[in-house]
Amino acid sequence: MVGGFLGAGKTTAIARLARHYVDSGQKVALVTNDQAYDLVDTHNLRSQGFDVGEVPGACFCCKFDDLVETVEKLGAEQAPDIIIAEPVGSCTDLVATVIEPLRHLYAERFELGPLAVLLKPEHGRKILRQEAGGFSPKAAYIFLKQIEEADIVVVNKVDKLSDEQCQELIDLVGQRYPEKTVLAVSGRDGDNFDLLVEKLAGTANEHRQFMDVDYDIYAEGEAELGWLNCQLDLASNSDTRFSLDEILLTLLERLRDALVAVDAEPAHLKVLAQSKTESAIANLVGSDVEPELSLASEIQTAAAEFIVNARVAVDPDTLQSVVESCVLQLGKDLNLKANVRGMQCFRPGRPVPTHRIQEEE
Repeated sequence: MVGGFLGAGKTTAIARLARHYVDSGQKVALVTNDQAYDLVDTHNLRSQGFDVGEVPGACFCCKFDDLVETVEKLGAEQAPDIIIAEPVGSCTDLVATVIEPLRHLYAERFELGPLAVLLKPEHGRKILRQEAGGFSPKAAYIFLKQIEEADIVVVNKVDKLSDEQCQELIDLVGQRYPEKTVLAVSGRDGDNFDLLVEKLAGTANEHRQFMDVDYDIYAEGEAELGWLNCQLDLASNSDTRFSLDEILLTLLERLRDALVAVDAEPAHLKVLAQSKTESAIANLVGSDVEPELSLASEIQTAAAEFIVNARVAVDPDTLQSVVESCVLQLGKDLNLKANVRGMQCFRPGRPVPTHRIQEEE
């Protein structure tokens, strides 16, 4: 299981891990997880040729039986040697609610690897420094609990960090959690990725003690995030064609600026754009960073469909209004027909785990 906060780079890292295992001759299956439906991550990973099961509608802990059913289906159909599971980025307490229940109930079926948690630099520095701005203390509580329960803490995106910035993050984790194994890697470029592969090859420790989690704070932290998934269409009003990559980045830039204007901190905005057989994907992981293409199409087109997954620290009604107004204004400014459909927008409900292993004497 590879976890980490929203926008930590989990999907990119998991895809690189999966390619490594495939290249070494092993069969791999992936399981994605989210509070909503129609996930960019699932589309992305399937487009790369991976077998992907999806557990939507709540986190793994609350959908434990669905997780087991999805894994068993992948096992029956594909007979994978390795299954990599990506929990939703606002989830914590995975050891007590997912990993140890799997060990206790399905020990004969699964060998469990270490829990790796990717640390998101963009918000990690602020939270670990205890600086103001970004997320509230309750949302930061989830971020810190994810690190606390990790077997391996992975400072990701080192390709974007200076040596000093990277070392600062390692030191900040070490000061707060001195017993942790901390790695610094790039899921995108592969820097030091062999170290992560080596650590994941080990067997997870069987836990007999579990971290204390205040589910009231946990639930309130999750509920501060607005969750939005929707589809939208953009089409030229004439024979004019537009750059799919450029319009994707423009959309995210406008969304970022509009969210900043209403004092809303983006945790992660991920958009998939498709035109016929070509696709592009772009991400925004904070209010003070630029959106980035993780997959470029390099095409001109007259029409495209988009899937938007947005996780933002703002109420859902405001988030929906911002997205709809940005899309419609973009269409007007660029002389495009714009249509928003399939809207899901809500706050996550209180986590109610199917199982939770208590501390053993």
